[in-house]
Amino acid sequence: MTGTLPLFPLGTVLFPGLVLPLHIFEERWRTLVRNLMELPDGTPREFGVVAIERGLEVMPPPHDGVATSEVVVHEVGCVAQLRKITELPDGRFDIVTVGQRRFRITGFVPSPHPYPVVGVEWLPEPAADENAEGLAPRVLSAFREYLGVLRGGPDDQLPEDPVVLSHLVAASASLTVGDRQALLSAPDPATRLRQELKLLARETALLREVRAVPAQLAQLGPTPAMN
Repeated sequence: MTGTLPLFPLGTVLFPGLVLPLHIFEERWRTLVRNLMELPDGTPREFGVVAIERGLEVMPPPHDGVATSEVVVHEVGCVAQLRKITELPDGRFDIVTVGQRRFRITGFVPSPHPYPVVGVEWLPEPAADENAEGLAPRVLSAFREYLGVLRGGPDDQLPEDPVVLSHLVAASASLTVGDRQALLSAPDPATRLRQELKLLARETALLREVRAVPAQLAQLGPTPAMN
């Protein structure tokens, strides 16, 4: 199945079920939020989040009233559904979104809006099979070990569901955007979990080898919230 979505390029990767708060200050994105707010009740207020492969997160203004993209984005992204909107006195917004289904961009669509609009095809979300069920306990154990080295103790509230676990590990481990993008693009939970076993082993070994946590890791907040 196919459709169209407003597109919000970001320097991060959104996963299904994960919460993504955003501070909206650029005028084009304020327009997007206002347009979503004006949709009839019961209509999903959604836009696509896709990671930037090359370019700036703050996009240049449109030419002749037509949105143009000066960034190169990855093909696979995730729908963000608006759950909370707080409008500030100066017209900015603080919003809270939750990741929904994945999509692949098929092309940019001409639009009168100041933000990009793309055609998308919806990617299937396979349920966990026997392989995923077998991998999940190993990934959970590896993730607990990783958190123990990173933070000095494991997180006691980790999901056991293979699909949910695969998304949480991908979003909360200290990985590059490229690593996260590969995990988002994985065709099924078992493939994602298998990749995460290798990544967690790499990251845990690195932390132990250097015997110090880089500043960006030390500043990591709590485990990202699940929907």
